[in-house]
Amino acid sequence: MVGSVVRDGEVSEAAWAVIEPLLPPVGRARGRWRDHRQVMDGIVFKFRTGVPWRDLPERFGPWQTVHGRFARWAADGTFDRILAAAQTRAEVDWLVALDSTIVRAHQHAAAKGGSRSALGRSRGGLTSKIHLACDGRGRPLTFTVTAGTRNDCTQAEAVIDAIRVARPGPGRPRRRPERVVADKGYSARSFRAYLRRRGIKATIPERVDQLAGRRRRRERPCGFDRSIYRRRNVVERCFHRLKQWRGIATRYEKQPGRYLAALTLASTLIWLDT
Repeated sequence: MVGSVVRDGEVSEAAWAVIEPLLPPVGRARGRWRDHRQVMDGIVFKFRTGVPWRDLPERFGPWQTVHGRFARWAADGTFDRILAAAQTRAEVDWLVALDSTIVRAHQHAAAKGGSRSALGRSRGGLTSKIHLACDGRGRPLTFTVTAGTRNDCTQAEAVIDAIRVARPGPGRPRRRPERVVADKGYSARSFRAYLRRRGIKATIPERVDQLAGRRRRRERPCGFDRSIYRRRNVVERCFHRLKQWRGIATRYEKQPGRYLAALTLASTLIWLDT
């Protein structure tokens, strides 16, 4: 279960109070009003359970309406605005953990488009990769989706650069974590230099080859605090919560932008649940 915010595929009253003001005005569909609440419940149910769009229960209305509105909100940035509002309401822990996870792509997600499809082929089949930064309480801050064969460190700067949490009152959004915690996959000299330029502390263990090179050059290893590094497991817990949504754990959407929108919706409900 994702928590008290979502129960049987329906959004709670507390979550809906945050979401509703950020949705576009309700329009007409074939002469009848189709309530946003009903549609949002259908979208959440679809990605929590992983059912095909055509198999949505009748209580959510015509599946074409639910799918069409999801596609529209994914394209116009509605889900991004809702996530930003949820983050603004919360108190963020600025020790940021960084990691990635592989998700298998269903055969329905396979489509022509090369690298634009964010799919990679390996011995395990078609996969995508979620690159994610979460706060110190395991809540998703930013993320990107790439082909499953993409190296983790190639997306590290993009993920950190995308952090932007608006302040409840006046002032610029906060964009700089106090510290970044990541595993050896992010121990690239270029990424460490990027963090230093931005004044962000790093807790990243060095690889064996890097340590050997430093010994040959008689250089001191980078500072590393094991007690802080233990907090990196918050990102593993974050992935665990996201993958409780079957439509996130397996990618069914052909368009990467729509899969990213589903990930954004799941992340929003994690923020509203804490």
